[in-house]
Amino acid sequence: MRLFWIFLPIALVILVINFLNLAPALFYATASLIAVLGIAVLFASLKLASSNLEVKVERNEMKSIIQNLRDGIIAYDTDFRVLVFNRAAEEIFSIPAHEIIGSIISLDYAGKLQSKMLTQSMFPSLAESSTNRTEISSNIQVVDVSFDNPEVELRITTAKIVDPGGSLLGFVKIIHDRTREAAILKSKSAFITIAAHQLRTPVNAIQWTLETLEKEDGLSAEGKLFIANGAKAATNLSQIVNGLLDVAKIEEGRFGYKFEELDLIGLIEETLKNVALTAKGYGINIYFNKPKDESINVVADRERLMLAITNVLDNAIKYNVKNGSVTLGVAKLPDSTFVEIKIEDTGIGIPEGNLSKLFTKFFRGENVLKIQTEGSGLGLYITKNIIKRHGGDIRVESELNRGTIFYFTLPLDPNLIPKKETVFE
Repeated sequence: MRLFWIFLPIALVILVINFLNLAPALFYATASLIAVLGIAVLFASLKLASSNLEVKVERNEMKSIIQNLRDGIIAYDTDFRVLVFNRAAEEIFSIPAHEIIGSIISLDYAGKLQSKMLTQSMFPSLAESSTNRTEISSNIQVVDVSFDNPEVELRITTAKIVDPGGSLLGFVKIIHDRTREAAILKSKSAFITIAAHQLRTPVNAIQWTLETLEKEDGLSAEGKLFIANGAKAATNLSQIVNGLLDVAKIEEGRFGYKFEELDLIGLIEETLKNVALTAKGYGINIYFNKPKDESINVVADRERLMLAITNVLDNAIKYNVKNGSVTLGVAKLPDSTFVEIKIEDTGIGIPEGNLSKLFTKFFRGENVLKIQTEGSGLGLYITKNIIKRHGGDIRVESELNRGTIFYFTLPLDPNLIPKKETVFE
């Protein structure tokens, strides 16, 4: 409306001048033109006022939403000047918004902040314990940061703010306080640990009893079969209990790793010898495509890495076809500080819809359950955590009824191994 009120007095002055100087016909023509322009200006002013009102309403609504979010929101420009600091952020960091909004958070200024948590949340690389949940090249970065005093677990998501033309305007951090979730996870792991330990003693007693009975003379063929089936069931139960204990230790960050420099090729050959008997029982051929390098040295935990490789090989053997094959290869990745292990089988494959769930706890594929009902679904979850703990990654490709290929990498540079043991979800 401001434009209309500026136009109105100007139009009246023009009308008075024209009335005094122009002929009546020209005056009426000029007056009509000014009236049309006045109406146009009025409608434009009303539309602009309406648009401004909508913008103000939307801005207030957005501000209200941000202020009432349960996650902390920190927005800042490219100079690290804080623009938004909502109520949840105030509660998480115990800093009033008026003390931080407008401040430029730089590495020099970071030491002056009242909250160590805020400093390390803005710069997760400064934190004593942080875990990246996304690739470094990703546009959205997710990092878990842990604090000891007080005990707080934060998940920090950082995203870029860009204009329609693609120019960078700043960044926004979403701070999710997952302290309670972490505490629940620890409680669950503690329960599993206690339950598994309580089960281990009677299971071991059952195994020992059945093994003793198998050695007794005078047993009938039916009795021997009965005892053999019982011993097999006890062994499966023991493996499940041990798997539960491993998962609990992983989730509590105390699985325990003893890193040492070792020859990866020698370790793989030793692992293949250990699974050779199982492969023979299933009628599966195992091949090892050795690289040109006589040895490839990595820093790893021998026992844990062998467990990871064995878990993948066991699946490749058990869920294969008669007279099928499993081929293992290892090679240094070109232009990279990583070595890749490839395990390919000719088995039943994995349905496409199951691939995203493959490394989660207790998951077993639909087609696998039809073939073999036994199993805990913990092996690949444990394997992924072992590989991630070594600073590598694991992925899978599969075609139903044609076979599956697992790839996992290990760093050749020990500096790429995470400093602290943590669970990789």
